[in-house]
Amino acid sequence: MTLESSILNNLKKLPKAMQQAVFLYTEFLVNRTNQQDSIQLESVSETLSNKRGGLGIWKDKIWITDDFDAPLDDFQAYM
Repeated sequence: MTLESSILNNLKKLPKAMQQAVFLYTEFLVNRTNQQDSIQLESVSETLSNKRGGLGIWKDKIWITDDFDAPLDDFQAYM
C-alpha cells in the first residue's frame, strides 16, 4: 500500500469537519513549502559562493582541557 492510498483511506474514516481541517492544513503546508522554495532559490547562489567548511576547519581555533571529564570541585559535596 502506498503512502497516498494510506492517507486517503485514513481521510475517508474521518468526519467531514475533520476532512476539511486536513484539507486546510495541507493547503497551508503547500503554500509554506512554495514560499520556502522561492526564498531558498534566491539565496542558493549566495550560499554556494560563501560556502566554507570541511574537515579541520576548527583546528587551532578551539581546545578542550585535558581534565575535561574530571569531576568539578563545585560538586564534591554531592558525591
